[in-house]
Amino acid sequence: MSRQRIADRAPCCATVGSASFDMPDAVELATGFGALADPVRLNLLSMITASGATGTCVCDLIGPSGRSQPTVSHHLKILREAGLVTTEKRGRWAWYSVVPARLAALKRALG
Repeated sequence: MSRQRIADRAPCCATVGSASFDMPDAVELATGFGALADPVRLNLLSMITASGATGTCVCDLIGPSGRSQPTVSHHLKILREAGLVTTEKRGRWAWYSVVPARLAALKRALG
């Protein structure tokens, strides 16, 4: 299953250890947890989450992350492909918002 297809799926998964947990659940959860396994991405997700419903401009993530614009964009792409954030073009900048249902699904999966 492609990363883009995983990001498009509705957040759902059986909890780890339940009888209904299967390989598609494992693949979807591993994609989300894999995206969060990097400290830079975890930090970016935290900053985006703290911004609330209005989201955060990518330009406001570069300085605080201590990374270059191409590096930040690369990490944001991974978070987006994992379905953890969404993006919206506003003028010439991209604004990122967290996908609360996706985060909730990851939390819920660990029971």
